[in-house]
Amino acid sequence: MSEVKNVNTNPEGTITTMVERDIKKVTARQKVVKVISQTIIYIFLLIIALVVLFPFYWMIISSLKSLTEYRYNIPTLFPEKILFENYLVAFTEGKLDVLFVNTLYVGLVSTIFSLVITVLSAFAFARLEFKGRETLFAILLATMMIPGELFTITNYSTVHKLGWINTYTVLIVPFLVSVFYIYLLKQNFLQIPNELYLAAKVDGTTDLKYLWKVMIPLALPTLISITILKMMGSWNSYMWPNLVTSKDSMMLVTNGIRNANFSVSAMGGEGSAADINYPVQMAAVAIVSAPLFIVFLFLRKYIMKGVSRSGIKG
Repeated sequence: MSEVKNVNTNPEGTITTMVERDIKKVTARQKVVKVISQTIIYIFLLIIALVVLFPFYWMIISSLKSLTEYRYNIPTLFPEKILFENYLVAFTEGKLDVLFVNTLYVGLVSTIFSLVITVLSAFAFARLEFKGRETLFAILLATMMIPGELFTITNYSTVHKLGWINTYTVLIVPFLVSVFYIYLLKQNFLQIPNELYLAAKVDGTTDLKYLWKVMIPLALPTLISITILKMMGSWNSYMWPNLVTSKDSMMLVTNGIRNANFSVSAMGGEGSAADINYPVQMAAVAIVSAPLFIVFLFLRKYIMKGVSRSGIKG
């Protein structure tokens, strides 16, 4: 009987050993494939990162070169002599102090008023019951499919008739309402249980008090995201400010840099008015771009958090 038992158990042990060996081979093969695939992905991402970052690198090194070195037939990948004074010249010749003040004023005022409109509109569409609410919101969403450039002519005609050209009003008022921001905040408000609103109404809480005490604190990440995006939009705005402002004292950073005089002759050098000092111009562009880099570097998590929370209802 013992011999029979040995005969019966040996094949099972052999099969078990073979299965374990196969599992180990498969596991090892999977690890190798995983390592190779991750290596390929990281190499691909590294190449894409270099392609994306190279223009910014070229902007920085170009802003630190002399005009003579900039004109070399064979470009240098690093300045022979680093000229930080290009940034000082760019700041003074480009009148960046005035451009920064104008842009900050327009950005802050438009952001504050836009937040007020966005919060009130999103609260109305998310919590208040009124006739035609869904139809009105659908019409608002439909306007998002119309390119903003199509409104440029009509907007310009309107502000021209109102006498707003070359004023801060024309830079602020036309873009106070954003359907996208209203939709984003409305979706975030819908995540807040409606029972809280009904309980607050039973306690006699007004809508504005409930909005201020409950909904705004809970939707703070989304509001931070909207604030950052609105400020970045004001900072990057070019076509509209270039269209409605012609005075140097009213220009923002984008169209101000475009219209600044960075010619060699204007800086006391030898050359014609068409001879541009490109390193100084690159330095001005780098100065204008720096705030956006800093904002995105330190506040990107708030942007992603606000957008992701608004897209999930639960």
